[in-house]
Amino acid sequence: MNFVGLIVLGAGLFSVAGGAMDWKFFMDNRKAKRMARVLGYTGARIFYCVLGAVIAVFGLLLFIGVVPV
Repeated sequence: MNFVGLIVLGAGLFSVAGGAMDWKFFMDNRKAKRMARVLGYTGARIFYCVLGAVIAVFGLLLFIGVVPV
């Protein structure tokens, strides 16, 4: 088990939660605002949910040892 995977998993879940729950501090970030200009506000929220899910799955695979570090 790799505990770096837990950190990556947590970051992914944080991104999913920030996009899904429309946290103002998350979506008011400079980089999130740039993404919202490109994709639209709802598109940026969906983007961060999907990106977070991919990161969370990668973190889980790191944690259980499927992906070697």
